[in-house]
Amino acid sequence: MHAILGATGKVGRTTIAELRKSGVPVRAILRDGSKAQAFLELGCEIAIADVHDHRALTAAFEGASAVQIICPVDVRAAEAYSGMRRLLDCLGEALSAAKPRTILAISDYGAQHSSGTGVTLIFHALEARLRQLETERLILLRSAEHMENWARLAKVAAESGRLPSFYHPLTKLLPTISAFDVGSIAAELLLEKQDAALRIVHAEGPRRYTPSDVAAAIGSLTGRDVAAQPLPETDWQAALMRAGLSEDYAGLLVELYAAHNAGRIDVERDVGEIRRGTTELMEVLRRILSA
Repeated sequence: MHAILGATGKVGRTTIAELRKSGVPVRAILRDGSKAQAFLELGCEIAIADVHDHRALTAAFEGASAVQIICPVDVRAAEAYSGMRRLLDCLGEALSAAKPRTILAISDYGAQHSSGTGVTLIFHALEARLRQLETERLILLRSAEHMENWARLAKVAAESGRLPSFYHPLTKLLPTISAFDVGSIAAELLLEKQDAALRIVHAEGPRRYTPSDVAAAIGSLTGRDVAAQPLPETDWQAALMRAGLSEDYAGLLVELYAAHNAGRIDVERDVGEIRRGTTELMEVLRRILSA
């Protein structure tokens, strides 16, 4: 039995679909039971658990040979980092009690750094907590930024002809991947035989793109001129808070973008392997703009 946390998200839903295609029994872990029908139709077992309830999580993980976990982020939390650390403690307690043989964690590019990376520090903490567990196999699937994260700015650019960019310079090649490809790669890794106790895998798309590439793609899809424009760093915090993020979470993102621009959010050199998704950015942007 493979238990998948975050079943309703893009990553989790895709992992489940791929595992079921291969005939693997799956337990979909949901917070909201009203969303169970789609997973029942796939032949999944259902478990209901809130990620902050370690007893419910333990029950959801119990008896599973493999567990896939993801760390949900509350972008409006007043104390975002400390809240996520408490969530990690809850996950760690549940996994320690359930003792699955295999754990696959969706982590992040840059998780190897212990400071100066903002939001990505939570994934450093996640990896450190999981390494303390007694498990036969631990897979750390470090994902590049999801292409789908361009959604809000892509719609702004389609209307205004300007794509604000936190990334500097505009010619900077960014590792990125579709969230659905992350789910597919996770399923592949869960289905593969693994002898190593620890496996680190970096996941990104078929190619890297610059902010200018993103603007050009939006322009091509909308039939208008779209230009990427660097957003001054002094404006980042206010811009993120106007988008609905809490002051604390916006501050974490400011630090993350600064780390990105300094080249720190990337593959860990000489560690692990790289798996590539197949989805091109144009396909994701087409889906975003037609929604």
